[in-house]
Amino acid sequence: MKKKFFLLALAPLYFMAAGLLLQSPASIGSGLFNILKEPDFLITDYFVVGGPGAAFLNAGAVTLLCLGLVWALGMEINGHTITSACLMFGFSLFGKNLLNIWSILAGVFLYARYHKTPVSKYIYIGFYGTSLSPIITELMQIGHLPLWARLLLAAATGVAIGFVLPPLSSHVHSAHKGYSLYNVGFAAGIIATVVMSLCKSFGMEIPSRLLWATEYTWEMAAILGIFLAALIVISLFPSPKETLLHYKNIWKSDGRGADYLVSEGPRAVMLNIGINGFFAAGFVLLVGGELNGPSIGAIFTVLGFSATGKHLRNIAPVMAGVWLASLTKLWSITDPSAILALLLSTTLAPIAGRFGILWGIAAGFLHSSVALNVGIVYSGMNLYNNGFAGGLVAMFLVPLIQSIADRRARAREELSL
Repeated sequence: MKKKFFLLALAPLYFMAAGLLLQSPASIGSGLFNILKEPDFLITDYFVVGGPGAAFLNAGAVTLLCLGLVWALGMEINGHTITSACLMFGFSLFGKNLLNIWSILAGVFLYARYHKTPVSKYIYIGFYGTSLSPIITELMQIGHLPLWARLLLAAATGVAIGFVLPPLSSHVHSAHKGYSLYNVGFAAGIIATVVMSLCKSFGMEIPSRLLWATEYTWEMAAILGIFLAALIVISLFPSPKETLLHYKNIWKSDGRGADYLVSEGPRAVMLNIGINGFFAAGFVLLVGGELNGPSIGAIFTVLGFSATGKHLRNIAPVMAGVWLASLTKLWSITDPSAILALLLSTTLAPIAGRFGILWGIAAGFLHSSVALNVGIVYSGMNLYNNGFAGGLVAMFLVPLIQSIADRRARAREELSL
């Protein structure tokens, strides 16, 4: 088991090493300090706040600590381990940091203790739930309160968020029936709406924020390309035929409730991650977008869910739908929020996987509008904004698709509606 965790840890270590080459040690130290103290609600690119080296070191350290926690709990690695590790790394490039995630995780631990169940049952929900960590940072910076009061308020809020996450995540899953992969993001959006409504009612004002680096695209393309190419090459040995056979089985899945690491093995998952990563990053470059903290974080979300639901057959139609939407709507596909929607719309991959290409395109088209407008209700405090939007789209679209399918089935059976 130690060997498996070590191999998984090589990914964040690779990017940490790359970060040390991109930035001097002295500026990395000051950059990390800036990352810890700056507000980090959407969109806050840690490449801008602290530099790419500091951002990669923050993301790598957060990921390694979370992997260490999973190992300390005696858990086996499965697809969700890979997914959560990739999400912790990716969103630690634009919102999560070494300071603001712990109170939420403490709340999840408290929930498990309260219900006398193993923490391992909820730990991945806790990792995903740190999407609300910008709330913690914001509460620590309320200017008119003394430091002790700010810290106490932030800690208490984080614990409360972590405590309500497990039951709410379980409850909302039935609303979209697994057709949105970012289930905790949907639950987090509901929590963020409630928490920020309370904060605003006490006079808290949240300004809009957009920090988006534009100067690192080709360096990041090289760093990411080497990583993805290595995964593909390694996945094909010692038996390319066997890897491709299992990869073909991944394509047969619609994506709901999947764990490809368990069902198809690590090499097929590595190949799937590599192919999806090249497709996602290539799509961004092809439309003229930038590779920076947020966009790489979104790409890592695609990589992570390549172990638990995403493959090229079910993500390509959804992303195509977002791109087509950009040709008809008021925004450009290269806008920061649109690039994130392009990549993270793949939360709706199961719709394309289950109902086909055209419905996948429709899901992406609709998702782009919802994702670009829904964040206002919680002022960007839910990093998984597309998870909340995806849940809403799935709740709206899936019953419509099923009603059309049911009518056709009944028509063939000559039954009346």
